[in-house]
Amino acid sequence: MKQHEIRADYDTTSIIVYQAYRKEIALPALASQRFVPPFSLNRMTWIKPSFLWMMERSNWGRKAGQEYVLAVRITRAGWDEALSSAILTSPEHGIYPDAEAWRRQFERAPVIVQWDPERSLRGAALQVDSIQVGLSRHIIERFVNEWTVEIRDCTSLVRKLRDLVANGRADQAKDLLPRERLYPVEAAVARRLGLEA
Repeated sequence: MKQHEIRADYDTTSIIVYQAYRKEIALPALASQRFVPPFSLNRMTWIKPSFLWMMERSNWGRKAGQEYVLAVRITRAGWDEALSSAILTSPEHGIYPDAEAWRRQFERAPVIVQWDPERSLRGAALQVDSIQVGLSRHIIERFVNEWTVEIRDCTSLVRKLRDLVANGRADQAKDLLPRERLYPVEAAVARRLGLEA
């Protein structure tokens, strides 16, 4: 079984997660330091603590509608709450009794978790999976109004890193990456998320 890890930039009270948006959503969010319309509270939003996985997802801020990369600092209490109520996106053997039990939980889950291959600075898939957390409309208002502490624009950093890598200066780019480390998760939550083999 592939190893799963939650790696993140965090301190004692908060954790940084990444999202990428078009300017019509990103710029009002940066100005307000909260997600405001046209950001929707009625659809799922995905948050990712891995900077390099966000780079893979947004093609380093070049994918249409993902030109602005945001670092969203949220409370660890909110993050931990999300993880503790999450259901995996598939009925993993050993975590759920059967597919029907998983389906029942999945249909009412406020949060879902998906594991995808972590990425290197050059975009290669690594032998460890990184977490993506989907917040449903049942909990997204809390993410916006209670959990969010700060929203920063990482777009210029993304462009700088992208250019350094493209110009053969990956070592310089590596020094500028966010400092991510293993995030501690309670044993019961780790079992729910498949963190324990």
